[in-house]
Amino acid sequence: MALLPILTYPNKRLRETSKPVAEITDEIRQLVKDMAETMYDAPGVGLAAPQVVVLLRLALVDVVAGYNEEGERDLQVFINPEILEAEGEQVGEEGCLSVREYAAPVKRAMRIKVRTMNLDGETIEFEAEEFYARVLQHEFDHLDGRLFIDRISTLRRSLYKKKLKKILASEKNG
Repeated sequence: MALLPILTYPNKRLRETSKPVAEITDEIRQLVKDMAETMYDAPGVGLAAPQVVVLLRLALVDVVAGYNEEGERDLQVFINPEILEAEGEQVGEEGCLSVREYAAPVKRAMRIKVRTMNLDGETIEFEAEEFYARVLQHEFDHLDGRLFIDRISTLRRSLYKKKLKKILASEKNG
């Protein structure tokens, strides 16, 4: 396994739309392992392939902190996911491994119905709500080139951009 580089805003590659996964190959399985290692190391609760410079409709999520009774993590893999239904509304704080040093309240659907393929190639449908639904919507946005900062007010976004300029300038002058 290997740690993968995580793209950060304002990298333009984060804005590209991902292509569907055509087939689950050994390379896809290895990508999932590497993405999982990267996500846990970061640490994060989700990671989408475009964040690690792979433009495929693939995302990982683990919303359970720690390990289960068997000493395993609760890693979930979503291949070519789509949101079939969305209802209700919730607002909650979001951050992102690709958006450095920033978190903001974001409005999302409270409940969603998802169709996806798992790593075994099986198509499954399920419903998610509250925090789990939030995380899925956040990760699936990455597959369409969207970041959570696209869902906040223009004022908040401009304040973040100013903050980021200072961070980048400080790093450059190092």
